[in-house]
Amino acid sequence: MANPPPVICVDGPSGSGKGTLARAIAKKLDWNILDSGSLYRIVGLYAYSFDVSVEDDDALKQVVESLDIEFANERSPNIVVNGRDVTQAIRGEEATRYASLVAKREKVRAALLVRQKGFRRPPGLVADGRDMGTVVFPDAKLKIYLDASPEERARRRYAELKDKGLNVSLPDLFQSLKERDAQDKNRRVSPLKVAPDAFVLDSTGLSIAEVIAQALAAAKQKGLQITN
Repeated sequence: MANPPPVICVDGPSGSGKGTLARAIAKKLDWNILDSGSLYRIVGLYAYSFDVSVEDDDALKQVVESLDIEFANERSPNIVVNGRDVTQAIRGEEATRYASLVAKREKVRAALLVRQKGFRRPPGLVADGRDMGTVVFPDAKLKIYLDASPEERARRRYAELKDKGLNVSLPDLFQSLKERDAQDKNRRVSPLKVAPDAFVLDSTGLSIAEVIAQALAAAKQKGLQITN
């Protein structure tokens, strides 16, 4: 592609608010969006549903290639796979557990890499995940690394789940988040790390509006047209 559509990447650890920020930027620019974390949850859901072993790389690759995925946007606020709304299903316990297992498989990541690049369509793409700026779109116009302290991220997740009526433990969430951080940063394939040219945004103590404002200011500095 001679002049590929521009990309903004939002990477960062679990619970940092990547999805919220990515959706806000995409809405502001009227760009496409890629929620890469949901891709692994989708593969995990279908691997579990069809009893595919998480160690069978070829079968998992076939699962990836069989999925027709439509991400949420202003016209359709849900995630639809092969005509089925999976917005809630991919947040289930088994989909979550399988997602963390399939994400370690090199063939799965290679197959998903092709799918992820396919979301790069005009007028542009906002992609959130853990390796968007370092592996998937190294030529991105803007790379944002969104971070927050583990304590802050655990508190946010706790409040989110309590609002949904779920009975959760803040200490357990904090411990789980620390374990996920270590897993993401130390995995052999596509570990979570800050791209050398990333704009690092620490959202600890900031409101959502403040985080969005700083990200949009960084986008303007990169020459992207931001309208009110």
